[in-house]
Amino acid sequence: MPKPPFLLFLMFVSCLFSSFIASKATINAATTLSQQFKEAPEFYNSPDCPSITNYLEEDDAEEDQEDDESSRHNINHKNNVCSDRAVHVAMTLDTQYIRGSMAAILSVLQHSSCPENIFFHFVASASANASLLRATLAHSFPYLKFQVYRFDDSHVSGLISTSIRSALDCPLNYARSYLANLLPLCVRKVVYLDSDLILVDDIAKLAATPLGESSVLAAPEYCNANFTLYFTPTLWSNPSLSLTFANRKACYFNTGVMVIDLDRWRGGEYTRRIEEWMELQKRMRLYELGSLPPFLLVFAGNIAPVNHRWNQHGLGGDNFRGLCRDLHPGPVSLLHWSGKGKPWARLDANRPCPLDALWAPYDLLQTPFSLDS
Repeated sequence: MPKPPFLLFLMFVSCLFSSFIASKATINAATTLSQQFKEAPEFYNSPDCPSITNYLEEDDAEEDQEDDESSRHNINHKNNVCSDRAVHVAMTLDTQYIRGSMAAILSVLQHSSCPENIFFHFVASASANASLLRATLAHSFPYLKFQVYRFDDSHVSGLISTSIRSALDCPLNYARSYLANLLPLCVRKVVYLDSDLILVDDIAKLAATPLGESSVLAAPEYCNANFTLYFTPTLWSNPSLSLTFANRKACYFNTGVMVIDLDRWRGGEYTRRIEEWMELQKRMRLYELGSLPPFLLVFAGNIAPVNHRWNQHGLGGDNFRGLCRDLHPGPVSLLHWSGKGKPWARLDANRPCPLDALWAPYDLLQTPFSLDS
């Protein structure tokens, strides 16, 4: 018996509605993160903080207008992004480490005496959903001054050699070598931070590190570490390559916390110098540790010193097992979970290390059991 026309119409509408719901679910799955984050408190400047609003030199304005990438910049932050009075912070941003990034941002703001004067520069892979990352940041930090830059990793991908840990081979790990190319020319100095750290001190103190007359970057040095272990015997046995560190007191430094003079970097073409070592690494196995050794080859022995308190690194253990570690002796301004073990992963697995409890208060992850304040 044929169905009545009205019943056929209802079936047709029902089919259309089901298709719409299915397509909407697919879109939502592609445009939402698997993790949701709470909104962070808003932090305000102390009365003696300088104003960074409407501070833009004419030369910088002309440079910014001529920049082919100027369309990326939010017009509301145009003046702030070019302010020398702002503290400029650069970080990479991706879905895998965004939980750590959110905690790091919160810690920076919470311990800053002038949080409204901080401008964040986030570098994301060109293949990432930049709109989603931007929306996630804006939800948790509605008043954050920031810009997201797209990093085309196709060029650097061909230069990357496999390392001892696959996570170190991610092209975004090499984005720190391209900050001078990605950020506006008017940004002359930046503090680079990894995503697996928290600050417990005012970042303005770190940003004010003097770089002297010629240093391109500043970072804590660890001269007690066995520097030779960061490279293979191929380098040390080659007469010409081993002379790389001649007349330099080369010491290990961690690239997860650096103060960089971008003007000097651009003038010295240091991105090209790093790439040259990466190209040589493809032909001769000179190192095993990802993006760190090229920095050591170019800069070790020629950087400005920073107190060790600004990078209590290694809290994630080694690159193989990620075992618990204690703090280095001395005061602490920054805790850094470099290594395999990340605090959020160990907390989720109910196998935290003692120091992971110091990271937990900055975790903005929205859980089914968390209550909004």
